[in-house]
Amino acid sequence: MNTLLNNSDLFITGFRNTLILFFFSAIFALVLGTVVAALRVSPVPAMRATATLYVNIVRNTPLTLVLFFFALGYPKLGLVPIDFTTAAIIGLSLYTATYVAEAVRSGINTVPVGQAEAARAIGLPFTQTLTLVILPQAFRAVIPPMFSVFIALLKNTTVAAGFSVFEAGAIRANLSERGEPALTGLLWVALVFIILVFILSALQRKLEQKWKVSR
Repeated sequence: MNTLLNNSDLFITGFRNTLILFFFSAIFALVLGTVVAALRVSPVPAMRATATLYVNIVRNTPLTLVLFFFALGYPKLGLVPIDFTTAAIIGLSLYTATYVAEAVRSGINTVPVGQAEAARAIGLPFTQTLTLVILPQAFRAVIPPMFSVFIALLKNTTVAAGFSVFEAGAIRANLSERGEPALTGLLWVALVFIILVFILSALQRKLEQKWKVSR
């Protein structure tokens, strides 16, 4: 307990930054992933091919290499400079969006074909059929896999510690510099992550129960 209390500033700052990384990355990944999933079921071959290529390339690339690019490669492109935290959010978002896209696409595939046919029969174009009829049903079907993706994202934020972002993954190193026992610090970090995962799991169960009733 002394390790936690005597270094509360490290734990508070570290997990605050972890939650910032998680929140913004989750939002951006959800939006981008949904768009990519829509492109993957688009009737336009070029859109389907582009989305498939993006998913296959990024999803099969280690997250560390994705963050390496934004931390070390991006500055050499001469574009608008960004800080390491922003770079980590972009990298995490682009990486996680591929898993979100696959989860949403699997949900789209669970919606009966008759739903889309009925929408087209009343004159709705593809975009409105997708946004008004298909996606609302698809999201209800993908709550468990979607939250699994977000839980993985929460844990993946620790990779950003290797790219000069002070978050939960960097707490151990800073504790060692202060002469604190590293193992004790790691146990506290693990405990907080377990609590955060329990919170996400509880939110998942609540949404499942709510949307199950409303069907």
